[in-house]
Amino acid sequence: MDTIGIVSTGIYIPGSVITSQEIAVQAGLPQEVVEKKLGIKQKPIPGKEDHTGEMGVRAAHKAIEKANLDPSTIDVVMYIGEEHKEYPLWTAGIKLQEEVGATNAWAFDVAMRCGTTIMALKVAKSMMLADDDINTVLLAGGYRNGDFINYQNPRTRFMYNLGAGGGAIVLKRGHTQNRLLESSLISDGSFSEDVVVVAGGTKHPLTIHNMDQYELDVLDPEGMKQRLEQKSMQNFLHVIRQALSKSGYNEQDIDYVAMLHMKRSAHEYVLQELGLTIDQSIYLENYGHIGQIDQILSLELAEEEGRIKDGDIIVLVSAGIGYAWGATVIEWGYSKAQAPG
Repeated sequence: MDTIGIVSTGIYIPGSVITSQEIAVQAGLPQEVVEKKLGIKQKPIPGKEDHTGEMGVRAAHKAIEKANLDPSTIDVVMYIGEEHKEYPLWTAGIKLQEEVGATNAWAFDVAMRCGTTIMALKVAKSMMLADDDINTVLLAGGYRNGDFINYQNPRTRFMYNLGAGGGAIVLKRGHTQNRLLESSLISDGSFSEDVVVVAGGTKHPLTIHNMDQYELDVLDPEGMKQRLEQKSMQNFLHVIRQALSKSGYNEQDIDYVAMLHMKRSAHEYVLQELGLTIDQSIYLENYGHIGQIDQILSLELAEEEGRIKDGDIIVLVSAGIGYAWGATVIEWGYSKAQAPG
């Protein structure tokens, strides 16, 4: 079977931030709760030109430059960012293709909310293994769903961490470093209408009379909380363990977990259940939750800080509203058998 490897990644983070103190004032919460419980010291917010697709383009340019890649050799461009973007009913992947110069590629968009990157890695690898004409794939997109957060709505408190940014990944057939191994995904439709933007769809078209409903809301907060408590953490652990098993590893082999931002206690619980230390992941308290970009950001930060090395087993893990959980395993750098020296 052909090896599929990550050639490079790219991250774009806006320069503007909102601090824990500012969030606390707007939400009517103690700053300590925002920092200690919600786990937010600050998070990036979009500037005037930080549009969703455009942030993905900026991250893609970085990934292409790091890979020293001729963009005309890219075969497929996959937009992994959010549906909240420059225009409704718009294929951002085709714009992304144009902006990076992937003139010989074809492009499309995928969406699984904050689980999109994990899902897209699985889809991309499957496509590459199934079609000999696909050798290089660019995944990129942006996120700014914080636009839909009303800090005066306590039902959405668990989403006060939503930030903004863009991320990108270049995959290549035959690339023997940073090998993309196996993935595991779960989706549970019993949560499918728990978190929605009520106005703006075909059920409730946007009018001047329902503008106050053009924001994220939770329709059954108590019911959703009870159901999530029964399933969420166990589903996190299940996808991690299943992805590892499919890749020929187990949780004792994990060296680093690139985890989405969630409340601090949940982050620590997952690490504890896997027998990992705090140093084997990065808590994104200075970034908040940039949706499906979190895993790419965590991976880049770990590389910059020297937390990962050749042969390390890395797990990317996510969860998305809807609800979906996913994990992907990467063998970082050269494998232990390939490592120089």
